[in-house]
Amino acid sequence: MAKQLDYHTLRTIFTRFQEAEAEPKGELDHVNAYTLVVAVALSAQATDAGVNKATKELFKIADTPEKMLALGEQGVIEHIKTIGLYRNKAKNVIKLSQILVDQYGGEVPNSRAALQSLPGVGRKTANVVLNMWWRQPAQAVDTHIFRVGNRSGIAPGKDVDAVERAIEDNIPADFQLHAHHWLILHGRYHCKARKPMCGTCIIRDLCEFEEKEL
Repeated sequence: MAKQLDYHTLRTIFTRFQEAEAEPKGELDHVNAYTLVVAVALSAQATDAGVNKATKELFKIADTPEKMLALGEQGVIEHIKTIGLYRNKAKNVIKLSQILVDQYGGEVPNSRAALQSLPGVGRKTANVVLNMWWRQPAQAVDTHIFRVGNRSGIAPGKDVDAVERAIEDNIPADFQLHAHHWLILHGRYHCKARKPMCGTCIIRDLCEFEEKEL
């Protein structure tokens, strides 16, 4: 685990991320807050590309909780069976849809506690929805962010909660909204798990990773 980078270095890093991509976007396809919740819940232990392929037709016919309930669990399974853990995920999608209809008038709530009360929605999923849909500076720490945060010193921590706190406590406030997307994309396409592309990395001179290859 690298040591925590100082404020000035972090500001330089995120200024570079911002200059490279001012408005980073999540890669899960969705058409509204509800389909975003479903897509993120389905993405656990699955790739965004795989989820997008499975939900392409699903969201055409079920883009609200009411329509998803009408489709039924078996109908959901037929669309998402290419995704890992699809049976359990289909069950959760139906359950969370029923709760949204019964308790929230079919609308997606904008509080972390309410979102986390939905089946299949953990803290990471809730943070993604809060960030992408409600534009709150919530930090959803996935494997990419955990790796980048610890390798580089941007947000070191022994577990995902510690990394989330490190981002919230140390990254300058004006970069908080997009911080998790910049870090995810950097981890996915540059700071890869097995072969990090240090030679072409835009923050290589500021990164604390001891094994970087220039």
